[in-house]
Amino acid sequence: MRYGGDNRGRLLIIVLIVTSLFLITLDLRGVSVIGGVRTGTQTALTPVQKFGSWALTPFRNFASDVTHLGRTRNQIEKLKAENETLRNTLLNRKTADAQLKQLKSILNLAGGGGYKVVNAKVISQGPTTSFTQTITIDAGTSSGIRSNMTVISGYGLVGVVKIAYPDSSLVQLASDPAFRIGARIAKSEQIGILSGQGSRTGVLQLLDNTTTVKAGDALLARGSDSGRPFVPGVPIGEVTSVDNSPGAVTQTAEVRFYANFSTLGVVAVVTAKPESDPRDALVPPKPVPTPLPTVTIYATPSPSSSTSTEP
Repeated sequence: MRYGGDNRGRLLIIVLIVTSLFLITLDLRGVSVIGGVRTGTQTALTPVQKFGSWALTPFRNFASDVTHLGRTRNQIEKLKAENETLRNTLLNRKTADAQLKQLKSILNLAGGGGYKVVNAKVISQGPTTSFTQTITIDAGTSSGIRSNMTVISGYGLVGVVKIAYPDSSLVQLASDPAFRIGARIAKSEQIGILSGQGSRTGVLQLLDNTTTVKAGDALLARGSDSGRPFVPGVPIGEVTSVDNSPGAVTQTAEVRFYANFSTLGVVAVVTAKPESDPRDALVPPKPVPTPLPTVTIYATPSPSSSTSTEP
């Protein structure tokens, strides 16, 4: 049994050697037997390779995701930081543009009135122990600002400096209920006392009960003798309604301030009164009303019924 097994093994080896030599001889003579076998083998293995690649793809992707997870998180955080920086830059740009627009209008008003001013940014807004309507600006005595100086915006009166520090100042707004200013009606010499009401609306009390005042009249600062606390000619607001109660000692009117106290970003402090009273030069022009569109209607007569004639 043992010798028989050895003979079969030797015979198998001899057959394989002969077959190999035969295939090699054919291949050297140009007969592509080995290539055909190789091609057939590859053809047979292709479906198996495709299936293996499809089956292993999720595992390879998972391994790649795990490998790059930390890098992806860092990229996300970096993009978030860049987005936040861009958003803040855009907001700062919008704020700067709005402040530049306010500054230009302030300079136009100051130039028209001949006022010498110091520009300042509003750094806070809110009540204090003494006043309910105030703002704090970033300019003070080091810039030549003193208490009892007029504060303006591009639209007109804002208030008056109450306390000046080296690098900041506290401004009482004209809307403060404790605020008072002598005002006159534009194009006339009629004067009165304007009081704040805690909002954008003030109340004017005319000293002469016979004075004629009407809605739409513009009010200007009458001015103080020394230019402090108020310089003359600063626009204050516009009369919106008049109370002409019979038997009243004084006539009162409701006034809407030109300045919007809730949107102040840049203001100016008048440090010296003008050489001459600008009078009515700073009264804001009335907006030109937009004409309503004209609609032309053409009437088309309806067809008349047929006219009958007498036989």
